[in-house]
Amino acid sequence: MASVRATPGRTPQGPRPQAALATCSSPAPVQGHGEAEEEEEEEQEPAEIHLCVLWNSGYLGIAYYDTSDSTIHFMPDAPDNESLKLLQRVLDEINPRSIVTTAKQDENMTQFLGKLASQEHSKPKRPEIIFLPSVDFGLEISKQRLLSGNYTFIPYSMTTTEKILFLSSIIPFDCLLTVRALGGLLKFLGRRRIGVELEDYNISVPILGFKKFVLTHLVSIDQDTYSVLQIFKSEPHPSVYKVASGLKEGLSLFGILNRCRCKWGEKLLRLWFTRPTQDLEELNSRLDVIQFFLLPQNLDMAQMLHRLLGHIKNVPVSPGQGRELILKRMKLSHTKTSDWQVLYKTVYSALGLRDACRSLPQSIQLFQDIAQEFSDDLHHIASLIGKVVDFEGSLAENHFTVLPNIDPDIDEKKRRLMGLPSFLTEVARKELENLDSRIPSCSVIYIPLIGFLLSIPRLPSMAEASDFEIEGLDFMFLSEGKLHYRSTRTKELDALLGDLHCDIRDQETLLMHQLQCQVLARAAVFTRVLDLASRLDVLLALASAARDYGYSRPRYSPRLLGVRIQNGRHPLMELCARTFVPNSAECGGDRGRVKVITGPNSSGKSIYLKQVGLITFMALVGSFVPAEEAEIGAVDAIFTRIHSCESISLGLSTFMIDLNQVAKAVNNATKQSLVLIDEFGKGTNTVDGLALLAAVLRHWLALGPTCPHIFVATNFLSLVQLQLLPQGPLVQYLTMETCEDGDNLIFFYQVCEGLAKASHASHTAAQAGLPDQLLTRGKEVSDLIRSGKPIKPVKELLKEKQMENCQMLVDKFLKLDLEDPNLDLDLFMSQEVLPAGTAIL
Repeated sequence: MASVRATPGRTPQGPRPQAALATCSSPAPVQGHGEAEEEEEEEQEPAEIHLCVLWNSGYLGIAYYDTSDSTIHFMPDAPDNESLKLLQRVLDEINPRSIVTTAKQDENMTQFLGKLASQEHSKPKRPEIIFLPSVDFGLEISKQRLLSGNYTFIPYSMTTTEKILFLSSIIPFDCLLTVRALGGLLKFLGRRRIGVELEDYNISVPILGFKKFVLTHLVSIDQDTYSVLQIFKSEPHPSVYKVASGLKEGLSLFGILNRCRCKWGEKLLRLWFTRPTQDLEELNSRLDVIQFFLLPQNLDMAQMLHRLLGHIKNVPVSPGQGRELILKRMKLSHTKTSDWQVLYKTVYSALGLRDACRSLPQSIQLFQDIAQEFSDDLHHIASLIGKVVDFEGSLAENHFTVLPNIDPDIDEKKRRLMGLPSFLTEVARKELENLDSRIPSCSVIYIPLIGFLLSIPRLPSMAEASDFEIEGLDFMFLSEGKLHYRSTRTKELDALLGDLHCDIRDQETLLMHQLQCQVLARAAVFTRVLDLASRLDVLLALASAARDYGYSRPRYSPRLLGVRIQNGRHPLMELCARTFVPNSAECGGDRGRVKVITGPNSSGKSIYLKQVGLITFMALVGSFVPAEEAEIGAVDAIFTRIHSCESISLGLSTFMIDLNQVAKAVNNATKQSLVLIDEFGKGTNTVDGLALLAAVLRHWLALGPTCPHIFVATNFLSLVQLQLLPQGPLVQYLTMETCEDGDNLIFFYQVCEGLAKASHASHTAAQAGLPDQLLTRGKEVSDLIRSGKPIKPVKELLKEKQMENCQMLVDKFLKLDLEDPNLDLDLFMSQEVLPAGTAIL
């Protein structure tokens, strides 16, 4: 995002520090004027940071105000899991004085803030937590606050429309949580009047600029870059039955590298993609694991670990997005019968991972962590579940059942319950002997919660309810043509056997509760299990992709400012094209920091730019890269202007969106940034577009050694022909190699030093199927423009042709000998005059 600063007309002063009280035995010495000024500077109140944060649906929106320079910093919407580790990193880095958030909070945020507030002796001092009504964070009202703010860096002469366009190049209005956080922060600043507490009420809190905030070691990449490089690409699901369930991943870098077997691994891979890092220790630790699994002798081990990871399920206590997780349901006593089998498989697979990693080199940190931190608690949980739970019985009866020999009382009652049919048949035979001879048959049945009942068929004589009464029997109910009674024997059975079914269920439920307590007491191990298992899952997926696609390990060089790529390939294009020509790229040091790439249309300039960006990105997430060799220096951001991402909601023209993308790069790129620009300036008048492109490049070239690493692809050949860029070692001209074979243009898709002589647009137009007459006319106009000759309209050319035809007809007519007796005027008219007249028409 753009960083805008302005020099204030007056320096805003915060509340003055309170004077310290002291007692002295002698008068204080008189200070000089200079000493007083120095003491006043030393006593100035330290800078404060006021943070506004929102968390929703797994994404974090952050904005904070820094009183030291009166600027607002924001971080575009970033994914953060339920543990809010990213938020904790932000708090550790900026140490806010206060935290502002909405009163309507998610359970995870509430718990996080509660723990933060309970830190009595935390150093530095714990922040003040402030809750504002949720209405203060509404999207529309937040946008209105941003657009109506009184900013000193915006000229007063700007109209409302111009102000909106200006702010849209600074603030990411497509990041909804960030916009809401900014709106809430402005509300808080206006209410607390930070820094202007003692000033008149018409003086607002000074805001001297907006800056994008990036955590240390993280590489800044905006949403436009993720889109144009196809790092992520969501598209509607092809099945009509799953359209409502959301989007699926299309052809993207994430799509081809995501071979994770568990959901937590896929989630972690997406998190790594959204947080590329400059932490070389972390990157090399990821690459070490990938390189280990790429060794041929470790292929079987990788496949075995991959199979085990397929059984690792989501079991933590904290709720995730969507349905509740297993231990969460267990904590609430909502455990399903299938949960026990899933939990058992997860624990058993985790033990398999531990045993496998103990046989692997402990010099690799991940293997060491799994071997040590997958504790014996897992074995205890697996042993308990395996010895207690009857998985087949639980699924068959749809409730928790235990195995035999766990509780003798339960076993005895189950034996009784299983022997009841034959026993009740004997009881029914004896009951029938005591019944009226008109009753042909009877049976004794057992109904849970009701007990034992005598069931007899309804006789034809039993028409009314009064007919149901039988001496010695207590009528209970009529069901399906049978009358149910309690007899003396059934009452004895109730007293002797009791409600067996319910007793068994109650006792098994008690055992399940005891088992749940045992599992929950050791539940802490699951958090670490999932963290390490998901990390292993991601690295196995990256290793599998590197093996299949022929990727190589990148090297990191902190002293190299830039990237060096030997025979790099576009990771997506090489999968779609029959043949792919690799290309090298090098930018570093003080030479060639600005690469100007020219070449015919469809020669591969855009693919080359994206290839450089994707290889750099893959190296910064700890993946092997599609190149023979790659050396990545210190890269702190990747900026792009490649495709115009149109937005109706913002109300911006295509060219304005292009300008916003370039403005982000101009205002934020450093000497460690990588900037990729493709065909900038083509959305407006040719002269104006060329002038803007030249001005942007000259601005960067004027920075000298601090110029970013820039790759520019353009068809503005006048940029070079008119010498609009200064000559020097910072600029290097590249082109795409081609060869003309008659009327055909052959593309080699190879980058080489030099300049393109023409864009060969007519060749591309012919491939698109434009008529030949249009191509011919286009070449004529192009040649006239190059030669500086006037372009004659097609109508004038037709008039000249008509005059030529008329003059030829007159000349032939004057040459006729009218006195010649052999002259045939009819023949002359048919051969000369009529064709000429047709041509004239």
